[in-house]
Amino acid sequence: QVQLVESGGGLVQAGGSLKLSCVASETIYGFNVMGWFRQAPGNQRDLVATLDTRGVPNYADSVLGRFTISRDITKNAVYLEMKNLKPEDTAVYYCRSSGVGYRYWGQGIQVTVSS
Repeated sequence: QVQLVESGGGLVQAGGSLKLSCVASETIYGFNVMGWFRQAPGNQRDLVATLDTRGVPNYADSVLGRFTISRDITKNAVYLEMKNLKPEDTAVYYCRSSGVGYRYWGQGIQVTVSS
């Protein structure tokens, strides 16, 4: 079972920045999509951004132009640079790694944006 470990969350004021990191416990071979989802209290878990092994990104409309996803395949890692954060970005952020026949989730990390 691959484990995903997230870091970098915390409390930030509106307009501020944070960078999330997620590292997988082992190398995953083949086509793979790593990315970030978030869940605010009372809401479903929604896509934030993903990036596949071809380098093709996918962003939620709400974060376009503010968030940037990147990955380092050699380190089994994916990152989310978040700028101009808004209170509505407050949520638990989950890392996910998926491919043919598997889907792994991290434990989640809290991001809180104060107004």
